[in-house]
Amino acid sequence: MSPVSQSRKPGGSAARPPTRDEQAARTREQLSHVDGAALGYRLDPWWWLVAAVACLLVFLIASWPDPYLAILIFVRDGLVVTIVLTLASFVFIIFVGLLGGLGRISKNRVIYVITSLYVEVVRGIPLLVQLMWWYFAAPVVIQGIGVALNITSMAQYRANAIVLAILGLVICYGAYMTEIFRAGIQSIHKGQMEAARSLGMNYLQAMRYVVVPQAMRVVLPPVGNEFIMLMKDTSLVSVVAVADLTRRGREFMAVHFNPIEVWTLIALLYLVMTLFSARVLAWLEKRRGVGGTS
Repeated sequence: MSPVSQSRKPGGSAARPPTRDEQAARTREQLSHVDGAALGYRLDPWWWLVAAVACLLVFLIASWPDPYLAILIFVRDGLVVTIVLTLASFVFIIFVGLLGGLGRISKNRVIYVITSLYVEVVRGIPLLVQLMWWYFAAPVVIQGIGVALNITSMAQYRANAIVLAILGLVICYGAYMTEIFRAGIQSIHKGQMEAARSLGMNYLQAMRYVVVPQAMRVVLPPVGNEFIMLMKDTSLVSVVAVADLTRRGREFMAVHFNPIEVWTLIALLYLVMTLFSARVLAWLEKRRGVGGTS
């Protein structure tokens, strides 16, 4: 059959070519059924909330530079510490969570018991208590071990607030991240592992190239949620001599006695950071096709 005869309807008349609007509508309908192909040109409406909070922050600083601008200048180094602390801790938390997740599904009984014990114990202790233990108790333990073993460097150990704060955050959040990765890996069908092994891959290769990449797509939303929670929980390190945003705000308030202005500005700064992070994570989820319909 010739192309001309194919373009005709049963009645013999030529089929009308679809208009541009019809083609666009058909394309949108087809994309709506493709996993991860949500139209990306639409601006997430929640960005307006980020902009509104940022504008409110700018308005307060511009309208009442005393005290809001003075507070911002005073706490800006604490703001940097909070951001660096969050990012540095999160990198190690991902690493610990991935190793812990693999340990939780390991067939090696020793590895499974160790990782399970780590998760159960750490999740049962409040984060603030853990931070205080690492800052106040851990150095004493290290010094005691140094004295017992006659190791001068350990016997004279002095606590580094930022390092121990990162350590406390990583160990605490690593336990929660372990369970997230365990659930993500176990959500991948066993047939994926079997198919990879049938292609000649060993267990580690199958996990690295087949299972874990698929699990990363599954765990992206809860991992993003943990990142936002971590950013807020970094405020707890202010009790262990880390000059973060919260501690710097408390220091300013102790000198100038204006709690309303100080904590309003601190709250808005945290809100801008968390809202912005949430929008970026939502964009990443769309980019990775999380939540699409197939």
